[in-house]
Amino acid sequence: MFVLIGISLVFAFGFLVAFIYNVKTGQYDDDYTPSVRILFDNPEKPSSQKKHDTCK
Repeated sequence: MFVLIGISLVFAFGFLVAFIYNVKTGQYDDDYTPSVRILFDNPEKPSSQKKHDTCK
């Protein structure tokens, strides 16, 4: 039982180290989306400005 817990902790630590290394080296950076973002239309927002009648 103690051997299995020790082995699982070693594997968990190894995966944690690999994850941190990959994040620091830019493995999860998204280089594709910013280059194609200009191709997509932005949804139009409804106008929140109300027309005020200045004449009384």
